[in-house]
Amino acid sequence: MNFLGHLKVVNSHRFKVMKYCFKVGLYKQGLLHDLSKYSPTEFFVGVKYFQGTRSPNVMERIEKGYSSASLHHTGRNKHHFQYWIDFDENKCYYKGMPMPANYVVEMFMDRIAACETYQKENYTERSPLNYFLNQDLKPYVDKRALHLLEKLLYMLAEKGRDYTFKYIKYNLKREKRKNRTKKFNKLINKLFK
Repeated sequence: MNFLGHLKVVNSHRFKVMKYCFKVGLYKQGLLHDLSKYSPTEFFVGVKYFQGTRSPNVMERIEKGYSSASLHHTGRNKHHFQYWIDFDENKCYYKGMPMPANYVVEMFMDRIAACETYQKENYTERSPLNYFLNQDLKPYVDKRALHLLEKLLYMLAEKGRDYTFKYIKYNLKREKRKNRTKKFNKLINKLFK
C-alpha cells in the first residue's frame, strides 16, 4: 500500500488540471476538479492498487472485473462522458446525452494532465490524442461532445498548447456572451408578452 505515492499523484494531477482550467477561464471547475478522489471510496482503492505509471482503477478492474472507484468517480464528475450516459426510452438503449462544452473542455484538460502524470518525460502534445484514438467512444458519447473533444486533441497535437488554450478561452467567452444574450432576450420576451 502506498498512501503518500497515491496522494502525490492525485494532488499533482488535480493541480495540473486546475492550472489548465484557470488558463481558459474555468475557475470553478478547476478548483472543484476530482475532489471525489479524496473520498474513502476512491482514495483507499487508489492506495491499494497504486503503481504510479497508470490509473489504479486499471488494476482494480483486472483483479475484480470492474472498478468500484471508477464507477464512483465517473458518476459524480461531469467532466467524464460516463456521467452523461442515460437510457433512451424511444430506442430502448443507453446513449450519450448532450454534454456542455465547458465539461468537454475539462475532460480535455483532464486527459492532458493524466497523460503528463503517467507518461512523465515521454509525454508529447500528441499523447492525449493517441490515448483517445485507442478508444472507441462513439457508442457512448454525444456526437457534438465527441467532435469537440477530437477537434481539441488534434489541435493540441498539431498546433500546440498555447494556440489550443487561446482558442478554447476565446470560444468559451463567446459562448457565455451568447448564452447571456439568449437569457436576456427570453426575459425581455416574457416581460413584453
